Amino acid sequence: MSDDNLARVAAIPWFARQPADRRDALLRAGRLSRRSAGEWMHGEGDEETGVLAVVDGALKVYGQAPGGREALISLLPAGTVIGQSAAFGGGPRIVTAIAATPATVFTLSDRALRQVAADHPGLWEALSALVYGQLRLNAQAVAEFVALKPRERLISRLLQLSAQTGGEIAVSQADLAEMIGVTRKAVNGWLGALEGQGRVARGYGVITVLDRAGLERMLA
Repeated sequence: MSDDNLARVAAIPWFARQPADRRDALLRAGRLSRRSAGEWMHGEGDEETGVLAVVDGALKVYGQAPGGREALISLLPAGTVIGQSAAFGGGPRIVTAIAATPATVFTLSDRALRQVAADHPGLWEALSALVYGQLRLNAQAVAEFVALKPRERLISRLLQLSAQTGGEIAVSQADLAEMIGVTRKAVNGWLGALEGQGRVARGYGVITVLDRAGLERMLA
């Protein structure tokens, strides 16, 4: 892996928070790859687990609904790290991850994680924190569906995604509609109103949050 690519992975927040020696060991143990839009990273129920980091591009995350239907539940922009490890007491993959755009990903297999943990046992604590963060986001999503009206769910999801990307979100209106459980027509109408107020801007496959404070006031 080139020094430039190592630096890009090392700058991802989860890796940046690790002690330098543990971070260097993780970078040496992992694998960087380029994926095409629509290519699977892993599927729900896969026995091969591990950690996956989005270096550039974005991934879609699906969960299985009753009847076997795959439901889009999240979009993972660059800088996101997800995963769990059967090697540390976890089970099979609980979501399906697919490249939403051409993407560069960095992966750490269970075998790689075990190798690093042999010399850096504090890795278990870091993995626990990663899993906890994923659970917290899932709990927040459930709370949104219970407590917020549909338009408020849209605003909340825009705020969440833009916080991860700095403002520009590579997401279609159809994907947003699926994530919050409404029709694309409804999302189009709400986004049009927000655009007219100067709070967002729409592009082809991209939505840019222009007035984060204004959206937060509307949600409050």
